[in-house]
Amino acid sequence: MSVLKKLAGETATYGVSTMLGRLLNYLLVILHTQLFVPAELAVQVQLYTYAGLSFVLYTFGMETAFFRFAQKETDRTHYYNLIMSAVVLVSVVFSGSILLFAEPIARFIQYPEEVRLVRWMAIIMATDSIVAIPFARLRLEKKAKKFVRIRVVNILLNIGLNIFFLVICQDIIDGKYLTVFQPVVSLFYNPAIAPAYIIMANLVANLTFFWFLRQEIRDFTFLWNLSIFKPVWVYAFPIMVMNIAGATNLLFDRMFLQYLLPENFYAGRTTKDAIGIYGQAFKLSIFMNLSIQAFKYAAEPFFFSKAEDKNAPAVFAQIMKWFIIVCVLMWVGICLNLDLLATLFLRKKIYHEGLIVVPWLLLGFLFLGVYYNLAAWFKLTDKTHYGTYLTLTGASTTALLNILLVPHLGYFGCALAFAGSGSLMAGLCYYFGQKFYPVPYNLSSALGYIGVGGLFIYAASWIVLPDFWQTFVVKALLFLVFIITTLLIERQTLPPQLRRYLGASA
Repeated sequence: MSVLKKLAGETATYGVSTMLGRLLNYLLVILHTQLFVPAELAVQVQLYTYAGLSFVLYTFGMETAFFRFAQKETDRTHYYNLIMSAVVLVSVVFSGSILLFAEPIARFIQYPEEVRLVRWMAIIMATDSIVAIPFARLRLEKKAKKFVRIRVVNILLNIGLNIFFLVICQDIIDGKYLTVFQPVVSLFYNPAIAPAYIIMANLVANLTFFWFLRQEIRDFTFLWNLSIFKPVWVYAFPIMVMNIAGATNLLFDRMFLQYLLPENFYAGRTTKDAIGIYGQAFKLSIFMNLSIQAFKYAAEPFFFSKAEDKNAPAVFAQIMKWFIIVCVLMWVGICLNLDLLATLFLRKKIYHEGLIVVPWLLLGFLFLGVYYNLAAWFKLTDKTHYGTYLTLTGASTTALLNILLVPHLGYFGCALAFAGSGSLMAGLCYYFGQKFYPVPYNLSSALGYIGVGGLFIYAASWIVLPDFWQTFVVKALLFLVFIITTLLIERQTLPPQLRRYLGASA
């Protein structure tokens, strides 16, 4: 239990930057959906989707490789310089090419008028990738507080810049106040392209990473040794392919929705409207993804540190059990309060048309989190090629299901495809993992919690009372019943303080 407590503590620490920080950042959804209609945000959805895939290409498995090869403190500086050098080279070449060919790229993605945004995004992708290795070093060195501080400050800065550009500058231009600054503001702010400043704010905030990570960057010395890098590349290549497939699995829907969705599928809505609606509704599922990301930050180095421990399988089984319980609680809690969350975050009613996708997206993220847990076996046994096969299978399944479902179900088909692919990946990873690295997972417990959680969500979907707040109270009570039931089932495995309250023997 002490090991689980330590991992939970590290996950909570990283969660401050990923969950609390992003929740602050999520306030921008309120601002963006208040100021802009879906079609105006469609290009943001598309570009950030491409950036997500590009990040995987730019870092090409080097984060995980760094954890694998820099475990010994004597090797850390050497591999830090080597791996960082490789990522810097790739980032400069790729982003330099995008900057050079921004115009044809903008035409290719069907936004020919957004060349400026393509160039800005190229710089964002390069900065994100270059700082990835210094951040990995902080994780490996257990400098979680510094990691969290930098991430949170970056998010707060991004929020502040969004407010500055989209609210303050716009108000000054409109003559609402501080009109004396109009000539200055007009030098860098153009109201005609207001949505573009969402990306500009991100760009400026990202450039500050180099200041906050100046010690780690100052420690970097360019190093290139092909003979030493070769085993790193051999280890990382299947992880890169796996990550590309994983990113495709996660991003395929928003990358190809504009091509798969028939014109006029939604009455009175353009394809760009549909992309904007789906993209913002998708963000309501991000809560689950953020918790999984926080867990990954803590768990990846943790799993490697336990590689030689004979008790590792039992520990991994306990981690999986509680991971699923926490994720199912989040799944049920978010879905039972979806109307409230939509009212708070998606300010224009048009965005509420996409809420049907959220429960299925959350379920997809849950299965993806289970897969990340299960994936420890092929990373620890150096059988990373299995990860490649599994994620390629998942990406292929996502692509196929999107192609089959979207023309008939619209963006609801995207959500179903994501959930189906995630469940298949988790199932296959469990099957092969038990062959090569048996872990005593409690399968009945996992399926039971997911199944009962789904029943609660389905039952709650039928509760529609005349008053909004009456519905909210009833669903909140239903969620409380689910929480209490879970605590009673698990009362024997809870900390002693909670056991006494639940009437379990200490």
